[in-house]
Amino acid sequence: QVQLVESGGGLVQAGGSLRLSCAASGRTFSNYVLGWLRQAPGKGREFVAGIGWSDIRTIYAASVKGRFTISRDNAKNTMYLQMNSLKPEDTAIYYCAAVSRFSSPPSAPNEYDYWGQGTQVTVSS
Repeated sequence: QVQLVESGGGLVQAGGSLRLSCAASGRTFSNYVLGWLRQAPGKGREFVAGIGWSDIRTIYAASVKGRFTISRDNAKNTMYLQMNSLKPEDTAIYYCAAVSRFSSPPSAPNEYDYWGQGTQVTVSS
């Protein structure tokens, strides 16, 4: 299995930027497709972005497309989420997640097998 640890969350004003990181340990990192998902207060967990084994295949939720960029560095066992033009509605706990059963990143949260502990992102208006 793989262990995941997120970092980089914090408090930012609307329009600002943050970069989240997800460091992995355990089994071969490049064997996993990865995703960023988030959970806002009182809401269910939702898909944000996903990336395939390399950084060629990426998908995004409509709400973040054009503002967020997902990437991975297999040599460093790390995935990133660059978040620009942040909005108050982006406020949530952000989780990184991994699965090895698919060749493309799934958008359904319940398809992911491994999860980090989450990092809080708060965007003030």
